[in-house]
Amino acid sequence: MNNYYEICIPAETTLQELLVAELAEMGYDGFEESSEKLKAYVPEENYAEIELNNLLNKYNLSYSKSIINKQNWNQLWESNFEPVRVDDFVGIRASFHPPFAGVAHEIVITPKMSFGTGHHATTWQVMKLMQELDFTGKRVFDFGTGTGILAILAEQLGAAAVLAVDNDDWCIENTSENILVNNCKVIDIQKVDSLKLDQQFDIVLANINRNIILEYSKELVAALVAGGQLLLSGLLVEDEGIIRETFVGLGLTYRKTTERNGWIALWFSR
Repeated sequence: MNNYYEICIPAETTLQELLVAELAEMGYDGFEESSEKLKAYVPEENYAEIELNNLLNKYNLSYSKSIINKQNWNQLWESNFEPVRVDDFVGIRASFHPPFAGVAHEIVITPKMSFGTGHHATTWQVMKLMQELDFTGKRVFDFGTGTGILAILAEQLGAAAVLAVDNDDWCIENTSENILVNNCKVIDIQKVDSLKLDQQFDIVLANINRNIILEYSKELVAALVAGGQLLLSGLLVEDEGIIRETFVGLGLTYRKTTERNGWIALWFSR
């Protein structure tokens, strides 16, 4: 793992959601939102100062920058990691937190530099939608697995086989650790640089961002069996129109949209 830059941006909460979406597309893969500022984390090799300045100038924002070496990252992440609860359905915590009471499912993750701890509105919404699907005996594909949290939940919900993929070495390492911590048996984790599948799935999960979802829309649809279910997130409210138009145009049936803090998740079926 290389060093990371921490970019601290004073900004209102509503604007932070927009910044997270745009920074994620620039290679930033960790965020800490508060009432007065956004902290965004980017691998040293992905940092582009001109691109960052252009983005923040658009909103008339300033920033400060500091470097975090890999030895200090886990300590920083752990100090900011709080348990997450999705109603009475699932709780997500680190090993140093006490177990949840009154939740149907519990996931323990190592809070490392991977997107998908459950804190972000997109991950929360996908998990909430997963509660409405029947995973028993199903084949599941998790595209852009991050920490592996959705793949782990899919197995806990009864999936027979789960393929979880990502293009980032750190995510693959983190997911592999989290799979072991949660005693998972049916998850196959793979590093991929593109989406080329030779099999189909009953349920496909893609919590990434609009550009990637649109780029691989045909592949995501082709990955579904007849009667299959597709859950999409990593999307802002204003993305709903193009996403619905694209996937309905590819033959899917629109089922539902959820919204949380300006972010949405969509459910389609084939």
